[in-house]
Amino acid sequence: MKAAVVVGIDHYSHAPLLGCVEDANSIAHVLDRHHDGSKNFSVKLLLSSRSAVTRPTLRENVERVMGGSFDVALFYFAGHGIINSAGGCIVTQDAARYDEGISMSDILALANRSPSREVIIILDCCHSGAFGAVPAIDSPLSHLREGVSVLCASRSTESAAEVDGRGVFTGLVVEALYGGASDLLGRITIADVFAFVDRHLGPWEQRPLFKCHVSQLVPLRSTNPRIGVSALHRLPEVFATPDSDYPLDPSYESYEIDHAVSDRHREEVYNLIRAYRSVGLVCAATEQDLYLTAMSGGSCRLTKLGQYYWHLVKKHRV
Repeated sequence: MKAAVVVGIDHYSHAPLLGCVEDANSIAHVLDRHHDGSKNFSVKLLLSSRSAVTRPTLRENVERVMGGSFDVALFYFAGHGIINSAGGCIVTQDAARYDEGISMSDILALANRSPSREVIIILDCCHSGAFGAVPAIDSPLSHLREGVSVLCASRSTESAAEVDGRGVFTGLVVEALYGGASDLLGRITIADVFAFVDRHLGPWEQRPLFKCHVSQLVPLRSTNPRIGVSALHRLPEVFATPDSDYPLDPSYESYEIDHAVSDRHREEVYNLIRAYRSVGLVCAATEQDLYLTAMSGGSCRLTKLGQYYWHLVKKHRV
């Protein structure tokens, strides 16, 4: 079971924001279901447009999700973040001087004590990179326990960029979860999300920060696979070894063009090879594309990615 607390605060008495509520709604929607419609996360949504998100309310819900025993416990926050004497702090609507909200160190302590298999914290607020900063060399907060991952919109000294009132960072996270960051089988982990955000956030004056201490990542969401599992299982059938070439000749293309005379097995294998090439598992060894390779009597071979999946299939891990 997966559980998430998703928070969006626009309605601050001082310095109100635009878009945090919508960003939180977007995160909750994409986490709720997998691509095929099956249930994914059980989401508790806290929005300032519905009711006040105060320190007690936020802390109660963070403690509940962190205190549960889940496959994945996730906390997402969009709103104000500040740096104060205690370090980083996420700001609630009842913020007062010297008591602005909940410190990032407190949230980290809860995450480190959580019995959940994996804990994920995603912060889209200014100075979010202060989360997990080492408060003291011998402090119990100087590390993440195994299974905890933190993804922040910006470094501790940076603001979080917005476009048209929406967080650039959260928009990329949502796009990643909808499939932009998926592997060939449609699985998306928090590390995949960070890699996607990192690649696409380059033009903006902020850098995402990712801190992670895990031995095995649990997929956050599943989306439409880029290639079928049955096709992957046939990799060792087409390529006897991970570094072997598969020879082609003009007859492969002639069967594709003229079905009057047909070799069903040859067509089937060639269609598999074309499918592998479309997702980067196969490359032409002698020409620029498969057509020219076949017409010139060349061969094709597995890419490094193809070799990786070949080994996974042989080890029965796909």
